Amino acid sequence: MMKEFNITVRETNNPAILKFETNHFLTKHANYEFKNIDEAKNAPLAQQLFYLPFIKTVYISGNFIALERYDIVQWNDVKDEVAQQMVEYLNSGEPVVIEVEKEQVSKKLPVTVYAEVTPNPSVMKFVASRRIVPATLEYKNIDEAKDSALAKELFHFPFVKEVFFDENYVSVTKFDVAEWEDITLELREHIRDFIADGKEAASTQSIVQKSKEAPAQLMKSQDLDDTSKQIIDILEEYVKPAVASDGGNILFKSYEEDEKRVNVILQGACSGCPSSTFTLKNGIETMLKNMMGDKVNEVVAING
Repeated sequence: MMKEFNITVRETNNPAILKFETNHFLTKHANYEFKNIDEAKNAPLAQQLFYLPFIKTVYISGNFIALERYDIVQWNDVKDEVAQQMVEYLNSGEPVVIEVEKEQVSKKLPVTVYAEVTPNPSVMKFVASRRIVPATLEYKNIDEAKDSALAKELFHFPFVKEVFFDENYVSVTKFDVAEWEDITLELREHIRDFIADGKEAASTQSIVQKSKEAPAQLMKSQDLDDTSKQIIDILEEYVKPAVASDGGNILFKSYEEDEKRVNVILQGACSGCPSSTFTLKNGIETMLKNMMGDKVNEVVAING
């Protein structure tokens, strides 16, 4: 008996992107993104959608199709027509995507990804068996993620708020509207498939730029005083491994000698975490006071 498809239209945090959820799966554990009709040669439904002049990008996942529009129209004017066209196509029984050949599938890199909870209830850590990036990278929204293919794809999920990369893991911050039990599997499989395809998580240029800002490079800077360098050294050796295990990161920002104040930036799971203030004051601040004597009075996170 042929499945009968229904579609529910959902807005995303990007006004140009609309999500069309289906009541049945469209693909088998695979995700596809098409920027034009040529890229969609193995996706008949995507090809049909590109005949609509306002369609910029078609993204097909397990149980939804996300469409990015050009500014020539507003979604309110065309979304019902688009949804109807999709329903008619899906109920015709025609293929959504012609799956790749088995020999192509075998070329995927062997990789495993597992999800790990963090002290921050809004953040899940996805740990890979392969290195993803050589430097920490943080993206607060899809505009900041222009140089990261993986972060951009993750922001297409409407429940993704922020993305943070460290060497072999991705920390994803979600909006409160979604529950982890409903979205973890989908995110884990998407990250795993991306890495298995051998794609670059972020551009080489952006990684090189971030590497210049890394603590190891700051330590070589002639502009930093000895106290700041000592603080960076302590944060890197004693603090960073602990926060990294929780899916986060801490960066030295500045040292105010007059106030004896250390300013830091919290990233990933540490940013916005309910327990971060306690950790900052009772862990990091206490450690720096003990190790540096009267050079440190307090530690302040300038981003929360």
